[in-house]
Amino acid sequence: MKEIMAVVRINKMNETKKALSDAGFAGMTAAGKVLGRGQGMVDFQVMKAAQEGSPEAISKLGGGPRLVPKRLLSVVVTDDKKDLAVETIIKVNQSGNRGDGKIFVLPIMDSVRVRTGEKGDKTLG
Repeated sequence: MKEIMAVVRINKMNETKKALSDAGFAGMTAAGKVLGRGQGMVDFQVMKAAQEGSPEAISKLGGGPRLVPKRLLSVVVTDDKKDLAVETIIKVNQSGNRGDGKIFVLPIMDSVRVRTGEKGDKTLG
């Protein structure tokens, strides 16, 4: 089993959930707003608001790198479905711009369905 952990833009979350569900990945966990940043030093939301004349945004410019709000999504899949899950997330979120997100693939040793005590891959469906 693999955990696909994806950090995506907030405005892509609903589309990502739907695409994963349509691809057969019904079970997932999503964290509310998470904050982070990649290699970029610019908070593009603040920059856009500053360009539109927002005094609050203008006051936030400078002072070092800002953390950008994103969404964190976790999907546990069987090994043979890993590539499909990753490709589905990329297809929805790839715009070619900085800040499209990041996907991490982690090994999962086992899973247990609390209600029945079932273990392994059968707990994922």
